[in-house]
Amino acid sequence: MHDIRAIRENPAAFDAALALRNMAPVSPEILSLDADRRARISAAETAQAEQNKASKEAGAAKGRGDEAEFQRLRALVTAKKDETARLQAEATALDAKLRELLLTIPNLPLDSVPPGEDENDNVEIRRWGEPRSFDFTPREHFEIEGVKPGMDFETAAKLSGARFVLLSGGVARIHRALAQFMLDLHSEEHGLAETWTPVLVLSEMMEGTGQLPKFGEDSYQTREGWWLIPTAEVTLTNIVNNCLIDHGYLPRRYVAHSQCFRSEAGSAGRDTAGMLRQHQFEKVEMVSITDAESGLAEHARMTRCAETVLERLGLPYRTIVLCGGDMGFGARITHDLEVWLPGQGRYREISSVSYCGDFQARRMNARYRPAGGGKPEFVHTLNGSGLAVGRTLIAVLENGQQADGSVLLPEALHPYLRGKTRLGADGLLA
Repeated sequence: MHDIRAIRENPAAFDAALALRNMAPVSPEILSLDADRRARISAAETAQAEQNKASKEAGAAKGRGDEAEFQRLRALVTAKKDETARLQAEATALDAKLRELLLTIPNLPLDSVPPGEDENDNVEIRRWGEPRSFDFTPREHFEIEGVKPGMDFETAAKLSGARFVLLSGGVARIHRALAQFMLDLHSEEHGLAETWTPVLVLSEMMEGTGQLPKFGEDSYQTREGWWLIPTAEVTLTNIVNNCLIDHGYLPRRYVAHSQCFRSEAGSAGRDTAGMLRQHQFEKVEMVSITDAESGLAEHARMTRCAETVLERLGLPYRTIVLCGGDMGFGARITHDLEVWLPGQGRYREISSVSYCGDFQARRMNARYRPAGGGKPEFVHTLNGSGLAVGRTLIAVLENGQQADGSVLLPEALHPYLRGKTRLGADGLLA
């Protein structure tokens, strides 16, 4: 959410920043609503003062026996009371309308964010690893012989419909091992606090991280009103919702492995084969809560945490910075990690690491007391996948596939598979 005072002070800068997202100027609409709201508040205060004055004068008229003047002033008190109530109600309605508008406007990109309209304008920062050369045509994950027994889309469709998968046997075991490996790496080496959170949340929590009100169609809501989380970013970030914390409490670094649920609204016809884009999936999510000065350094640190997962697994990847037109709603800057998928012959997103500044904190009213004293400030928040478990499974299977239909597994996973190093062509771990 945006600071209305900052928009009033420099509307041109506000619109210029949103132009990086290819948005038309919105400050005129915001300032018009704000001016109307403030005018009603001022008029209500004036009417209230006139009511108080008339009430005092009516008492004086009554005391001196001037009945006509008393009746006139009493009628004026009633009129001013009604006027005050009307103006206050109008101001409240305009305030709600202004807040609703502000909640739908995305975060302001940093000046360093490259301009652009879509993913074609993203800028590569670096690459790691060389894509493997195959002496056969590499297959997509769901086509690999050893994977087929443990990756069942037909039964999942019978159970739940399209965009679900049923994992079993060796494939399910690798999937579980990946999540455990990521959690151990982040908690033991990267200093993130392992956390387990609910997957059902209140609407206020979805609003706090920016999924509501604008993107409700992208998530699932129960009949009781809870929302299924699209990512543990929602729960981890909202730990500080409506909190005032000491500066010494920062930074807070969390990691959680959770089920995630997304309706994939607007993705019809995209990635319909395999398990790249599912309604239900697992993710290891990282969230950091920092002070105002540490956000960008924490963003670089969190990006390295995600990159390290891929490097430990021996998976080639590239890191890109998203252009303004491709960034998520709450981000000021985003680094995407794209892993090499030989079955598709291209890099595909496996993690997004975003710095949100105080955008989410304003929505959550999450603040901290500065170390040197002074007025409380809003915390700064960051989130990133570390990593999407299903997409990492895809990358491990495709990059490790062999001509005979088996899959060689990364050494980092061997301890989590009780020393097993390969998924055989029969679907069994060996």
